Amino acid sequence: MIPVLQTERLTLRAPEWRDFDDYAEFRGSDRTKLLGGPFTRAQAFTQLAEIAGHWVLRGFGRWIVADRETDLALGVVGLYYPEGWPEPEIAWSLFENGEGRGIAHEAALAARNYAYQTLGWTTAISLIDPTNSRSVALAKRMGCTDGETYHHETLGKMYIWRHPSPDAVDANTTFNHDPSKGTSHV
Repeated sequence: MIPVLQTERLTLRAPEWRDFDDYAEFRGSDRTKLLGGPFTRAQAFTQLAEIAGHWVLRGFGRWIVADRETDLALGVVGLYYPEGWPEPEIAWSLFENGEGRGIAHEAALAARNYAYQTLGWTTAISLIDPTNSRSVALAKRMGCTDGETYHHETLGKMYIWRHPSPDAVDANTTFNHDPSKGTSHV
């Protein structure tokens, strides 16, 4: 079961079929060039299925980020560790309708808190293309430090941004996970 996380404005939930058109539109746009795109609808389907499958294989993964009031999909944020990745990652990709409002920051903090407080992660990274200024700015806002360069076999040069340790994360951020209900609140 994929847990549901909630923040003040957002619900992080499992991908559903109703998300596919928005997801395929995003993956088919030029906005995904830094992610290896644009992609066809068939490729987008495989990628959305991979999001669900990652949960089955790893026990954690990425969520659809949705507006808490309307349930409109705004992007994909969460935990990612495919074969060949250097370390577990906190990853984010927002659809155009989710940008510019602090959505990625709010969702990524919820994902990181879940990784640290529920899964017991002691470290996390974010792999970011050096030309992706918005993601670099978000990593800095989250307290990440840049480190080594990582060469991805298809995406090329990426920077490893290291998240602060669980002990260094703001103690004022509370996170409550209720496994019996499958929900968490930040």
